[in-house]
Amino acid sequence: MNKTEFIKKLAKKTGLTLKDAGMVVNTIFDAAPGKGIVAVELDGGGKVSLPGFGTFKTVHRKKRIGINPKTKETITIPARNYPVFKAGKTLKDRVAK
Repeated sequence: MNKTEFIKKLAKKTGLTLKDAGMVVNTIFDAAPGKGIVAVELDGGGKVSLPGFGTFKTVHRKKRIGINPKTKETITIPARNYPVFKAGKTLKDRVAK
C-alpha cells in the first residue's frame, strides 16, 4: 500500500474527504523538517508509543570502523542517530497467523 492508497482507505473508513484524510496522514507522518508529529518527537529524542501497534524511537549508533567494498580501504563511519520501529505484541501476533 502506498501513501495515496492509505489516504483513500482512511477517507473511506472515517468519512473524511480525501483532502482532510491527506492532511491527517501528513500531519502524523511527514518527514520534512519541523513537520510530522512522529518525526518532530523523534528529533527531540522522544518516542511515540501506540499500545498494541508498536513504538517509534531513535537509537544512537557509536562511530565504528567499516570497509569500503569498492577499494577495500578502512573507513570510519561516524556516530549517528537512527529511527527504529518495534512492532507491538498485538501486531506481531496478528501478522504471524
